[in-house]
Amino acid sequence: MNRKDVPLKLFLVAAFISFLFSVTLWFFVDKDAGMFVGIWVPSILSLAAAVRGS
Repeated sequence: MNRKDVPLKLFLVAAFISFLFSVTLWFFVDKDAGMFVGIWVPSILSLAAAVRGS
């Protein structure tokens, strides 16, 4: 595994976990909370792009 790939994989895992959490909140807790957490996904992926310099 290349050291440069580790942060990208961590960001992708974090975005995926955030997505699953938002779907869970949307269907089982509160739709507003699900939307709020759902906004985290593109934010995490944007941060990954900024950190990697692409």
